[in-house]
Amino acid sequence: MESERPTGGTSANLVLMLALVAGLSFYASNWLGQIPEPALWAWKGAGVAVLAFWAALNARALDGWLIALVMAAGATGDVLIDAVSLEAGAIAFLVGHLIAMLLYWRNIRPSPSSSQLILAIVLVPAVIWIAWSLPADRDAAPGVALYSAGLALMAALAWISRFPRYRTGIGAMLFVASDLLIFARIGPLEQSMLPGLLIWPLYFLGQAMIAVGVVGTLRAKPAD
Repeated sequence: MESERPTGGTSANLVLMLALVAGLSFYASNWLGQIPEPALWAWKGAGVAVLAFWAALNARALDGWLIALVMAAGATGDVLIDAVSLEAGAIAFLVGHLIAMLLYWRNIRPSPSSSQLILAIVLVPAVIWIAWSLPADRDAAPGVALYSAGLALMAALAWISRFPRYRTGIGAMLFVASDLLIFARIGPLEQSMLPGLLIWPLYFLGQAMIAVGVVGTLRAKPAD
């Protein structure tokens, strides 16, 4: 059911709260003074890393471990983007998208509605085209489009999976919006404050909604 919530023990719930505090508080780094880079990288990766730990605490079967791996790949990408390069981070995120696609495919809705299927089908080419069109450096466009194909397929499968659309589905859409803003920042929004203000909250809230939706559903009704 759409209203199912995670029912883990007190310790697991405390870990989830810690993840939310760690991830949401990172938004404040935009206004703080100079922070040593290693500390900033650790702070940035902490929120989704603790989400991965929380998912692992709740894992009872393969699907539970898959969502933990998805979050772990996301935390790795968070760190690599700043510590190494945008490309290294994108590879980690793409690995996470591939694992998520497997998870959602294993949990596809038996009978998605026509509107759900249409949105999922339209989403993939739309996201790829928008992402490809954004970078000012046109040499980067093919790589952006390739990454965005994995991103879009992940979101499309999340939307038609059995996991709640108002958590996991919308969370995946927020993830898509965050990444499109990243690409817009190296294109038409290069001089705008908007990406800097929106990328992190959209991304982290998206990851948290994905994790809560998946874990809550798996605890309420594990896959056959």
